[in-house]
Amino acid sequence: MSELKYCQGPECHTYYTQDRLKGIKGSKTYQTRRRSNLMWNEFCDQRCMYDWFRKHGTRAVDHFGRLTEAKHLTEENAWVKTYDWNSNDDRVYVYHNAITKERRSITEEQYNDNNYTLNT
Repeated sequence: MSELKYCQGPECHTYYTQDRLKGIKGSKTYQTRRRSNLMWNEFCDQRCMYDWFRKHGTRAVDHFGRLTEAKHLTEENAWVKTYDWNSNDDRVYVYHNAITKERRSITEEQYNDNNYTLNT
């Protein structure tokens, strides 16, 4: 069995749901949810995720790197892996350039390889 993790939502314990109500009769309290598999990474639901971001979002963005200038999609960085279906209902894997609309065939292994890039 996997280890239970606590939801990281700062207000998780304040939401009145049956699965948060814990304790013996007469001294029950609402508690932070524990899950073996948290649906939203570290949070039990979107409400808790948004609570955390409202409280810590600005500090997190400043810590991990705030954008200071606009990013641009160019012909060189517009390549994405995708696939189509052929007439036999088989996948056809391609690299597609979102700007030039150029398409280059790749293998399934290349498609599944997260480190694979085109030799342009």
